Amino acid sequence: MEIERARRYWNGEATTFDQEADHGLAHPRVVAAWDALLADLLPAPPADLLDAGCGTGSLSVLLALNGYRVTGIDFAPEMLAQAEAKATARGADAVFLPMDAAAPALPASSFDVAICRHVLWALPAWPTALGRWASLLRPGGRLVLIEGFWHTGGGLKARDILAEMPPEFADVSVRTLSDQPDLWGGPVNDERYAVVASRHSDSGAGTRGAAVGRM
Repeated sequence: MEIERARRYWNGEATTFDQEADHGLAHPRVVAAWDALLADLLPAPPADLLDAGCGTGSLSVLLALNGYRVTGIDFAPEMLAQAEAKATARGADAVFLPMDAAAPALPASSFDVAICRHVLWALPAWPTALGRWASLLRPGGRLVLIEGFWHTGGGLKARDILAEMPPEFADVSVRTLSDQPDLWGGPVNDERYAVVASRHSDSGAGTRGAAVGRM
């Protein structure tokens, strides 16, 4: 099965995944850059936050230490083992669950925020995943997608995500991140961005729109 092959691959990547500066978030300058970005993109803590495809948990741990009530999900057990060890070492109170990020078995309307970093592009049916994440958000909840279209040809362009954004979301905006080298541990020459959207406060509220540029 496709998902089993993917699980084996990411299990095999778990021990070396954090060697990339933006994966491990070990350098103080990189951590400070992510702290500043997330403070702009997210509602103030405390809030119930889902980290979909949390991997080794670097973002989950950072968010938990900043006061969010974090649930991280990933389908790769070895990634989750790294995440749990990291949370324990840092004293971060985060919950990690073995679960497919594309189809979370979680109660509807149970989160204030759903965040996904560099995972959406790897999901075979990623537009469907967006709809599932929408169902997990409370009215007024926020979706934050940190994605890119890389020089290797992998990834998603921001315009492709905007075209597939489910109707449950309003106030969709895009922030360019390619010009912030501290986030990545150095300069990059590809498309990196954050898409932010809010779930309608009720079934008939909100106006749909997309603004591309800096938030």
